[in-house]
Amino acid sequence: MKNQTTYRYQVSTQNVDFTLRASIASLGNYILNTAGIDAQGKGFGVDALSPHNLTWVLSKFVIEIDSRPEQFAEFDLTTWVNKNTRLVSTRNFQLSDLDGNVFIRALSQWCMLDYVKRVPVALETIEPLYTPYICDAESPCEAPMRLKAIEAEVVKEHRVAYSDIDFNRHMNTMRYIGLMLDMIDIEHLTANCPMRIDIHFIAECLYGQTIKVGMQTTESATLFEVTKEDGTVACRAAFTWK
Repeated sequence: MKNQTTYRYQVSTQNVDFTLRASIASLGNYILNTAGIDAQGKGFGVDALSPHNLTWVLSKFVIEIDSRPEQFAEFDLTTWVNKNTRLVSTRNFQLSDLDGNVFIRALSQWCMLDYVKRVPVALETIEPLYTPYICDAESPCEAPMRLKAIEAEVVKEHRVAYSDIDFNRHMNTMRYIGLMLDMIDIEHLTANCPMRIDIHFIAECLYGQTIKVGMQTTESATLFEVTKEDGTVACRAAFTWK
């Protein structure tokens, strides 16, 4: 379909866990890195925005994983943008094997940020850049869940360090997810069973800040809430096992 673009990857050794399948974190990295590559190739990436003190920041992210590919397996990652509101751009993803069988679906919502003032900017500012690439294909998974405050049963502290921050000078999406994964029973993470992750970002976590990652377990999901030292909620997430 017009304006859907497909990239081919191979699962490298550095991106698998001890089950010899692509780790959950590496799959997220493939997806989010492709978002940047595709936006740059079409003329509305961070390279086009930065001269105007603008950048893209992730607001919400959903990933549905049916199975994880094995080491050295090749797969196709297809991405497209299908919805833009005043402040939010929706980018979608599908991962499929070389026979066309889809095994991962994802949806991401992005805001444009003035990185000097640290405030959101209306997308109409760059409308001529992205309009030619809007696609009429539907999103491959359901919209992000509404995530509420949790009653944490386990809390871990983490000080935001150099290895946590990205080019936007705040904590990287996959570092949040990595901290959460490290709190989940390893049996869940290595079973290769279907799962869904919803994560909503509310406030930035910056270098040197100490954050608390709270976890609550229910019958169907593992819930997380990340708070800053002043009590501000930075993000919430839900890992749902199917």
